Amino acid sequence: MHPIDLIRKTRDRQPLTPEEIRFLVAGAASETIPADQLAAWLMAARLSGLSLDEIHQLTLAMRDSGERFHPHAGPQPLTAPAVDKHSTGGVGDKTSFLVAPIAAACGLLVPMISGRALGHTGGTLDKLESIPGLRTALSLPQLHAALRSTGLAIVSQTPTLVPADRILYALRDRTATVDSPGLICASILSKKLAAGLDALVLDVKTGSGAFLTDFAQARYLAALLVSTAESAGTRTVALLTDMNQPLGSAAGNWIELAESVALLRNQRSRLTDPLRDLCLQLAAWMLHLGGVAPSLPAALDRAERALADGSALDRFLAMVRTQGGDTTVFDRDFHQPAVTHTLLAPRSGYLAAQDTTALGWVVQRLGAGRTQPGEPVDPHAGIHFHARNGDFLALDQPIATLYASHPEQLPEAIALFHAALTWSDTPPAPTGPLVHSVLDLAAARQILSESPTQAHTPGHHAVI
Repeated sequence: MHPIDLIRKTRDRQPLTPEEIRFLVAGAASETIPADQLAAWLMAARLSGLSLDEIHQLTLAMRDSGERFHPHAGPQPLTAPAVDKHSTGGVGDKTSFLVAPIAAACGLLVPMISGRALGHTGGTLDKLESIPGLRTALSLPQLHAALRSTGLAIVSQTPTLVPADRILYALRDRTATVDSPGLICASILSKKLAAGLDALVLDVKTGSGAFLTDFAQARYLAALLVSTAESAGTRTVALLTDMNQPLGSAAGNWIELAESVALLRNQRSRLTDPLRDLCLQLAAWMLHLGGVAPSLPAALDRAERALADGSALDRFLAMVRTQGGDTTVFDRDFHQPAVTHTLLAPRSGYLAAQDTTALGWVVQRLGAGRTQPGEPVDPHAGIHFHARNGDFLALDQPIATLYASHPEQLPEAIALFHAALTWSDTPPAPTGPLVHSVLDLAAARQILSESPTQAHTPGHHAVI
């Protein structure tokens, strides 16, 4: 087989065989296929689409491209159900830092293999590594030991765990192919299935800050994820959630962690209540699918108690210590950005809408994200928001605080921020629900059956 033939077939919408997909994935994992040819295939897949079977085969091939983690096997098998949560990405999305410890405090194992900043969204690992000393690069034996000790771990891919995704993930970020649902599905599920999960809860974002802003496309992606994961033997549900404004009051690296710990300490505010509510719903579904709660209401009650009694906070801090992090940073003035600038409302009126993707790029321009692979990120850069959609602000009322590394980063960030806001003289229509709907396997199959050829229909290239 030759990579150029596979590029040509995908470009011309001719489906690849399972053997051809395995060849392509093996070449990515071993780095024997040049990056320019992999990038060309990714673009062909983004523009021409992949069939449902190709996506399924790509997911399994990527899962099997390296080692796999087996929490219930080996000389010291772990007996608790292994359940994880994954979000498709958004601005201010720090749910992992709350959901994982809540679930672990309620008796689940949470082996969470996470990623770094991708496009306009922040990276869980970049945020976590703003804690001095914390290591996310654990070997599989170290991951097993961490789970035995604390019940949860948030780690990076190892060089031997799903190595194909490590290569393709970085290329997608550099080739404008991030928003292909088929590639998103294979990337997400290859890592999750390689972690030996018994169940998985997916948070599929839709709205102005999501990779898929169109609700129908996000719904289709959710169905694709659920169907693919279930076909691989993992119980899965997907929550379709709103990303038409940042989640919580902070977007950045350290400031998102600080906000998460405040919520774990039961310090609430009007701006962070939606984040808290979403985390409880995600955790409840994990508990229910994992079999430690007989119903969703019982699971929600158990999750709320773990948050209220401090046991979730204890689990989070134990995880940080187990992975070498300094937990004293949460009790001292650690946040010391080089530059701070408060933005004021340019007029009196209602904040009618926000271009949340543009706000994500503001965070990146301030230094919290990267423009090249391996580029360092500023742990203190980011935005603190002081208002949500629908709020009335007077002229010159503070609307956000920007944190940056250098003064020269501010002018572009300020201009982008103001351009992202829409103002109104009258109250805007109420925002929709934070959780639009929940898809199980039956719902996913129904959605996929309604559009079985959508991947190859002109005008729908971005759907798969």
